[in-house]
Amino acid sequence: MRRDPTSGRAAAAAVPAAVPLLAAVLLLASGATPAAADSGPVELPVVRTELAPDEACATASGRTAKSEPWTTRALGLSRAWQQSRGAGVTVAVVDTGVGTSIPALSGRVETAGGGGGDCVGHGSFAAGLIAAAPAEGVGAVGVAPAARILAVRATGERGTTTPALLADGIRTAAGSGAKVIYVARALPTGKEELTDAVEYATGHDALVVAPFAPDALPRDADEEAAPRWYWPASAPDVLAVMDHGSGGGRPAGAPTALSADLAAPGVAVVGNGPEGTGHYLGSGSSLAAAHVAGAAALVRARHPGLSAAEVSRRLTDTAYPASPPRLDAYAALTAVLSDTPGTVPRQPAAVLPAEPSRTPRTRAVVIASVGGGLVLLVAAGAAVIPRGRARRWRPAG
Repeated sequence: MRRDPTSGRAAAAAVPAAVPLLAAVLLLASGATPAAADSGPVELPVVRTELAPDEACATASGRTAKSEPWTTRALGLSRAWQQSRGAGVTVAVVDTGVGTSIPALSGRVETAGGGGGDCVGHGSFAAGLIAAAPAEGVGAVGVAPAARILAVRATGERGTTTPALLADGIRTAAGSGAKVIYVARALPTGKEELTDAVEYATGHDALVVAPFAPDALPRDADEEAAPRWYWPASAPDVLAVMDHGSGGGRPAGAPTALSADLAAPGVAVVGNGPEGTGHYLGSGSSLAAAHVAGAAALVRARHPGLSAAEVSRRLTDTAYPASPPRLDAYAALTAVLSDTPGTVPRQPAAVLPAEPSRTPRTRAVVIASVGGGLVLLVAAGAAVIPRGRARRWRPAG
């Protein structure tokens, strides 16, 4: 179904270059506890969206998050995995590329459009949120740990991008057979070409999931003057996602969502780096969208007969009531939506034949009639039976 962008989706501007921060600082600011990343305060490098021309590429993190992060519990993954782990579904990561030597994704990464390798680290981080496999002594895990990843680079080596690069990435992903396409960026321009690319993906029965707006405003940006619509999130048939923290809220200064389709964990999120077993920390709607892409893979594996549009509807209709609704992966897998083709229809209530009226007065009349009949029958028997015996049951006369 096509949507009118003027129905509401607010914005922010391009993501500024960030500097590494203490994980504990971000966790406390978001309302989470340091134990969400490890057994105590842990210093994790912060995942970046872009790198300056003179910055070195991201490398393996030297710290590993050993405890289960808050996102795993918030998404209800332990119950969801009893229904599906995403096996047989390919999720395209249209981003900065994906590292090819990440143990958590070993053997499950294919590349297209030069997607192998990741200087920035954002694409690898997102791919881990989608499909990282569990490992001994590692707390962080992907939403769909059995899904496959198709790495599609849609940026320059340092992470800068354009509408044309994103559109080409979406088309490459759809043409390569991906059934879920995660797009990491939200751009204020490119409406026509990105809408056309999404339409191409929809024609290939691929669900496009994208952040409703950039992850953060530049420090000197005026939010009132920021663009109101971002692409491809505002295009028809795209599942637009915003982030929320462990308490359901969002950090101060985060872009405001007028009408995102869905919300998912995206504050103080722990994920893998571009290589090795160590972890990074990040926040933003692009990471929330990665969680939703993973949930879409779970649904497509559990309900292979559903179309991309039906998967999108299942994710939004079964979400926790909020504004926007919050992702519930388990409900998306198990709920019965009776009017959705491809699902088990709800059984109609049994229709019983109409019974005759049984008012108190009617019942009294029936009982009295039956009782009177029995009395007459007994009286007749008392008069007839002795006479019959006296005549030895011979006819009179």
